[in-house]
Amino acid sequence: MAAPQNHLAPDKNANRDALLEQVNSFPFWYHRIDLPHGITTPGWAPLDRDSYGIPADLTGKRVLDVGSWDGYWAFEALKRGAEQVVAIDDFSDYLGSLDERDRKAWQTFDLCRDALGYTEEQCQRIEMSVYQVNPEVLGTFDVVFFFGTLYHLRYPLLALDLLSSVNTGEIFIETAICDDFSPYQGGLGHGYGGAQPVMEFYPNNEYGDNNTNWWAPSLSCLGLMTMAAGYLDCSVWKLMEQPTHLGYCRGFAHGRKTS
Repeated sequence: MAAPQNHLAPDKNANRDALLEQVNSFPFWYHRIDLPHGITTPGWAPLDRDSYGIPADLTGKRVLDVGSWDGYWAFEALKRGAEQVVAIDDFSDYLGSLDERDRKAWQTFDLCRDALGYTEEQCQRIEMSVYQVNPEVLGTFDVVFFFGTLYHLRYPLLALDLLSSVNTGEIFIETAICDDFSPYQGGLGHGYGGAQPVMEFYPNNEYGDNNTNWWAPSLSCLGLMTMAAGYLDCSVWKLMEQPTHLGYCRGFAHGRKTS
């Protein structure tokens, strides 16, 4: 008696091949996102997911993801139980070298959202600047993710104040820092590691050859800026104690509102 044929395998393979073809059709990915069928998008961020200090359980939380790009942290929040995520981006960062034609706005985000099975209600995305954030438009959020964005802003403290205005609970921040790198102090290994609350200004492309890198605070400064925005319970930490590359000179802050 002949063994029964598996009629599902061709469909599964076809679905995988179609998804892989869609992923490969994009010339650039920023995030590495795990999709169905064992497919992972070919980005490089985040460098170390656990370094961000995000709680494993975000059940019932409403989350704002600022500078979402391909959507890694928006989808991660949903995986951790968030009730709803709103992702915003203004597509102003091209990493100093990316051709504008190769950043496909929300197309990569939409591909991942559809592949992961999230609805538009669960995972909204809005094209807007952080300077347009306000509670009348967005409502309020239990948690804010503010990753890879602060140092691209001309007015970083204003941005923190605006995010605080829509945040009733916690903010998580990741940014370039100047503790271990300063183009004015001698480059890698030369910065402000003595807890000085300073922030360097880059009027051109002094930091990473990217003219959208405007500022880099020291870790101490990052914490004090977070506190100044209304997060009196604040902690800060580095990605790497002795970074060996400019890309590893990153710092984190977690702020919590106490009232």
